[in-house]
Amino acid sequence: MNRCRSKCTVANGDDWLRTTLILTKCRTSVFLNTLTPKFYVALTGTSSLISGLILIFEWCYFRKYGTSFIEQVSVSHLRPLLSGGEGGPSPAGLFSVSGDSESRPSVSECKVWRNPLNLFRGSEYSRYTWVTGKEPLTYYDMNLSAQDHQTFFSCDTQQQLRPEDAVMQKAWRERNPQSRIKAAYQAIELNSECASAYVLLAEEEATTIAEAERLFKQALRNGELALYTHYLVLCGADAVPSPPAAGRDTNLLVYIKRRLAMCARKLGRVKEAVKMIRELMKEFPLLGMLNIHENLLEALLEMQAYADVQAVLAKYDDISLPKSATICYTSALLKARAVSDKFSPEAASRRGLSTAEMNAVEAIHRAVEFNPHVPKYLLEMKSLILPPEHILKRGDSEAVAYAFFHLQHWKRVEGALNLLHCTWEGTFHEVSVYPKKELPFFILFTAGLCSFTAVLAMLTHQFPELMGVFAKAFFSTLFVPLGFFIDKMESFMPASFWHQLSRI
Repeated sequence: MNRCRSKCTVANGDDWLRTTLILTKCRTSVFLNTLTPKFYVALTGTSSLISGLILIFEWCYFRKYGTSFIEQVSVSHLRPLLSGGEGGPSPAGLFSVSGDSESRPSVSECKVWRNPLNLFRGSEYSRYTWVTGKEPLTYYDMNLSAQDHQTFFSCDTQQQLRPEDAVMQKAWRERNPQSRIKAAYQAIELNSECASAYVLLAEEEATTIAEAERLFKQALRNGELALYTHYLVLCGADAVPSPPAAGRDTNLLVYIKRRLAMCARKLGRVKEAVKMIRELMKEFPLLGMLNIHENLLEALLEMQAYADVQAVLAKYDDISLPKSATICYTSALLKARAVSDKFSPEAASRRGLSTAEMNAVEAIHRAVEFNPHVPKYLLEMKSLILPPEHILKRGDSEAVAYAFFHLQHWKRVEGALNLLHCTWEGTFHEVSVYPKKELPFFILFTAGLCSFTAVLAMLTHQFPELMGVFAKAFFSTLFVPLGFFIDKMESFMPASFWHQLSRI
């Protein structure tokens, strides 16, 4: 009797579930049949409007910042979560206390680098602002510089965080130049020997290179005193060494000495600048990541000391080191210098290229393949603008930074630009635009979605009956896989399972 009752219960449960599925399908069919063409017009029109607004926002954001907002948010917030929050090496460990070692993280060519020859904000970039009323630097560029300054010139250890350091940490983040200068003076009031405050004033308040040099010299004296005091404390007492604080002071001294050498170079004291750069490279031999050798190359080219330039290239033009436009094009310039004064395209086409000419042409090929944007600036087919504080290797920003300082060196070598023009024009017909600034995927996606839904809305408004049939057929097709899946589940699952499911 109990066995029969259980069989009846299972059968009733199975019938109830089938009845429920049938009623669900019927209700879905009734719902689809009750939808009017106005609903489809409203649905497609609303979708087109929303996707259009997203497209406009994405396009404006791309024009201003060069990237997609949705993509940037995904990379910044979703990728760290998916990758487990792995971070790259901290740039704070670039120098050791003794300056003898340097961390060597893996370097990608598509990385934003600090421009080795970046201009002074107060005495050079500000002139452009005074004349044109426009900002010479982008917000992205200035934000990168603020991050560099906070990383290299401050210390995160609370025990080593002095009051003036806390003020300077905020100063580097200020958007307004006057706010940064005001914060620097506040740091000097807290400590008259705050070297980083004098660095900020030399960079941004000084209106001439001579005034910037005076402030940098004051910052150098204060920085050397701070580093000497730090070591004196460590040697005089049994204190625990503080690498972050010592690294901060060392980074500051390296930056100051480099900028002092650039001041000497801009004031015409080229030999003095070369001497200062050589001493800096000798004191800190592992500064390849900072590309100080590019400052040395530019100064030696100004002195026309081509033998010394070749010696520097022999040391740094190595396959294991990251290349740059300065390395590649300076090498091409030296090889072109040996043949450019007597080079003639007509004569070369008749007799062929000599060994020296072939070497020069191959060097130019190598340089153009590394950064194809440079020739148009050297040949003055494109107007030069002020170089940014950060560059993308192999990009247009690197080409601007290189040509801004090295165009005069190419003009000084007779026939060098002619050889560059003949080689570049005769070989590279279609110049590469790497890194190409392509439209982000989400802009293309939203543009396609907006266009598609707008067309659907227009067609539904013009042909409501026909589009209604298509819409019902589309939604009905969507439910076909679900019905097929349920039928398969009914055939595979035992009746007891459906019984338990019906009770739930």
